[in-house]
Amino acid sequence: MEKLVLKIPTRQFSDQIMSFRQELLQSGSSMDGCGSLRRTENPEDWFREIESLSKKETLPANRVVSTQFFYVRERDDRLVGMIQIRHELNDYLKNYAGHIGYCVRPSERQKGYAKQMLHDCLSYCRKLGLTKVLVACIDSNEASRRTILANGGVYESTVLEPEIAVNLERYWIDLTC
Repeated sequence: MEKLVLKIPTRQFSDQIMSFRQELLQSGSSMDGCGSLRRTENPEDWFREIESLSKKETLPANRVVSTQFFYVRERDDRLVGMIQIRHELNDYLKNYAGHIGYCVRPSERQKGYAKQMLHDCLSYCRKLGLTKVLVACIDSNEASRRTILANGGVYESTVLEPEIAVNLERYWIDLTC
């Protein structure tokens, strides 16, 4: 397996962010774990949003403090995935999305990157003081389900998310092990 690392987003990746976004849009991806990237055409706007989500003092209403990471292949410094960790759960996150959202660039899928990215971020979750995390996936996303299960996810329930009308499977990962 290639060596990949979690990195805090920096502006030096602006061009890669936009090509990552374009590839996800073209594939029809749900873009989980990317924050507002779907509706952002300017990387600077996206950076402002993730920065506002990183501190309680700048947090928009009805949002929780979150940390955004890139997953970068060391060999060529290529952005292959994004993952967002929400430090706590509000009502929406508790019912639907969970603590963690992630996605992998379509051209980089089926290489085990999502499984490793989720694994690598769990130590950060422990540092936040979380003892378990909720991760959800669309019920038809077999690859995401396998990623969650491979990281110790235990199925809790399937719920209908009313805004986008999809069934989400909810899994808990115990971080005390």
